[in-house]
Amino acid sequence: MKKKSNTSASKPKIIPEPCTDVRTGMDVESMKQAITEHLFYRQGRNIVNTSINDMYMAVSFTIHDRLQQREHRTMNAVFEDKVRLVSYLSAEFLMGPQLGANLIALNVFDTMKQAVEELGFNFDEIIAQEEEPGLGNGGLGRLAACYIDSLATQQIPAIAYGIRYEFGIFDQDIRDGWQVEKTDKWLRKGNPWESERHELAVNVKFGGYTESYTNSEGRKCFRWKPDYMVKGIPYDTPIMGYNVPSCNFLRLWKSEAEESFDFSSFNQGEYYRAVDNKVKSENISKVLYPNDEMLEGKKLRLKQQYFFVSCSLQDMMNMHLRFENKPQDFHKRWAIQLNDTHPSVSIAELMRILVDEYNIDWDTAWDTTCKTFSYTNHTLLPEALEKWSAGLFAYLMPRVLEIIYEINYHFLKEVSKHFPGDEGKLSRMSIIDESGEKYIRMANLACAGSCTINGVAALHTELLKQQVLPDWVEMFPQRVINVTNGVTPRRFVVLSNPGLSKLISDSIGNKWPGQLDELRKLEPFADDASFRDQFSKVKLENKKHLAGLIKERTGIIVNPASMFDIQVKRIHEYKRQHLNVLNIITQYLRIKQNPNLDIAPRTFIFGGKAAPGYYTAKLIIKLINSVGNMVNTDPDVKDRLKVVFFPDFNVTNAQPIYPAADLSEQISTAGKEASGTGNMKFSMNGALTIGTLDGANVEIREEVGNDNFFLFGLTAAQVDEAKHSGYNPHFIYEHNSTLREAINMINSGYFSKGDSDLFKPITDNLLWHDPYMLMADYSLYIDCQDLISNTWKDTADWNRKAILNVARMGKFSSDRSIHDYCENIWKVKPFKIKGL
Repeated sequence: MKKKSNTSASKPKIIPEPCTDVRTGMDVESMKQAITEHLFYRQGRNIVNTSINDMYMAVSFTIHDRLQQREHRTMNAVFEDKVRLVSYLSAEFLMGPQLGANLIALNVFDTMKQAVEELGFNFDEIIAQEEEPGLGNGGLGRLAACYIDSLATQQIPAIAYGIRYEFGIFDQDIRDGWQVEKTDKWLRKGNPWESERHELAVNVKFGGYTESYTNSEGRKCFRWKPDYMVKGIPYDTPIMGYNVPSCNFLRLWKSEAEESFDFSSFNQGEYYRAVDNKVKSENISKVLYPNDEMLEGKKLRLKQQYFFVSCSLQDMMNMHLRFENKPQDFHKRWAIQLNDTHPSVSIAELMRILVDEYNIDWDTAWDTTCKTFSYTNHTLLPEALEKWSAGLFAYLMPRVLEIIYEINYHFLKEVSKHFPGDEGKLSRMSIIDESGEKYIRMANLACAGSCTINGVAALHTELLKQQVLPDWVEMFPQRVINVTNGVTPRRFVVLSNPGLSKLISDSIGNKWPGQLDELRKLEPFADDASFRDQFSKVKLENKKHLAGLIKERTGIIVNPASMFDIQVKRIHEYKRQHLNVLNIITQYLRIKQNPNLDIAPRTFIFGGKAAPGYYTAKLIIKLINSVGNMVNTDPDVKDRLKVVFFPDFNVTNAQPIYPAADLSEQISTAGKEASGTGNMKFSMNGALTIGTLDGANVEIREEVGNDNFFLFGLTAAQVDEAKHSGYNPHFIYEHNSTLREAINMINSGYFSKGDSDLFKPITDNLLWHDPYMLMADYSLYIDCQDLISNTWKDTADWNRKAILNVARMGKFSSDRSIHDYCENIWKVKPFKIKGL
């Protein structure tokens, strides 16, 4: 146990004395009293002999008390006033550590720091103790977390729903350059932020069959007779708004067996069978995104999706009816946002609930459903638009499949009215793909049952209209709109970059974390030499901090004075980490050919996880590490280049990385990235961007100015044109000697200890297919990198550009995104409750 000596602090008492404000007080003494009471009464510890983790739990329980007080007041006021709530359905919530963010939201960060230190503990160690819940894969889950932060901050009543995965996304180790996945046991030490609500449990049906009957009104109805049911147990986490009294919550569902132990089987010696239901049921919420290459994996993944949306809709309906509302008025209480296609089966499930359980006629139920749902599309990649086998649906959810068929029947009748005789449109817009084995197109289901469909960046939305949903736009011209993504500045600047936050607040005041447009007031400071100097010092301190972490995690020593050139994101071919590697090899070759070359020192930092079954992505990680091993140890380089792969990229590790970046690599193939949010986080922290006209890069460049963004590469239209006119990457290889030399160096085995076959899958794909146009963009990328190196040499100009990036990022707050959703989709307004 590490404790910080503090001779000025009064000696802490082993047994707490009573304090009237112990649950709600916001001063130092109330915090100290609450911490010691939680330690003693809740955890069975005392302040004299406690661990860092015990202290972290007690501090978190103390803050949780204050959040729950605000959450209860918020929700009581909301339901008494009958306002419309937003329900955000997402299979992922990549929340990140909660303690620091909640301290900032409550404006008690310094207060708690003082309380902890007066109790004799190191505050930074307490903050670092928190286990991050890895309940998301990347941008989708992190966006959801930013949005629920902004919903609370904008005082929009909301409940977010997802799955309480026992094991989240894997922890990543790097061994011999390869990614190794380890189990993410985020719950092993307990979670102080959640409250189990067993009394609100609901049951979800699976399997079985359906039967018809005639109700008292003479209408034909259906009854689902399931094989078994799974119990959903809700766990609630408060979501505090920044500097406001509003507090929403995130409700995550854990799966349990309706009956967890079969005593009869046990008594007959069938010990495994006795717990079979328990294992089968609990598997549903066991792990984030099970491998679905095998049939059993597909079953589990579809069960996950249906389980969490059925639980959530039952829960919402229960809340709705508790206040004597009619089922058919469900849409007046709830606006449900589908975060991608994973929760889109909820459209059929709401129809099932309304029609089967409450005997609402079909047309009224469909009208209610369509007024309830909206759908966010996050991708243009065909493989990411989910399809499920109709046979699998029939096996797991037979009644839901019948509902989907009925939806499709009525919907195609409407399509026929709009486009008589157009069999092509009927086929493309059908929810059922009947080109071979029948499949359910989940994106089509979402589009058919939603009042609004939105893309997540201006370019993405236009490409969505042109390439993915042209038929839908023709039939529903007002249905598809754009809401550009955003990120929360509270976590990614205030918490992650306290030095920059203080500099900004000292210069323009402290309103900006909740009103990011205030950053525009920084623009005049870009020409202030004194401010640029302070800005540069803050950046250097952030780089020194990251350099220390790099040495600790990887053993690599980097120079904080070098340019930190960073690309951290999910590893995928379209994100083109291997284009970055080709640039590193090109720079390395230049040094080998001229060891005395005057080159701006640069540290290339990568981070990101590859999906366990995605071999090429894992091979790219190996390539990065192999090139790094050679470059970092070559005496000719003389520390002018360093290559680092920072392991286990997650929210916790992102927080020191974004503030330390000088250059942000946003180099995906134009037309492939829906939006991106890492690009926004880097720019908010004063990094300049090298990027293509892809996703939100387009809008970032418009905001920060063309001179403050390093643009390269083909446009989306040029990419399409090149592919349609017979793109030949091998021709480029043959006619570009610099590129040829880099590729040949990889193929020679130079970076793989003589194994010339190791990286052949990457280089062969580039030479003969190159679906993501690396070869076409290579020379433009190298030229742009050379321009960056020259610009870096003018420190004053570089810092001026960096400050202007920070100043012009107001548009990319998730607060603005949520405002757009409220105005254009959900039609809800802030609901302000009285402060405490």
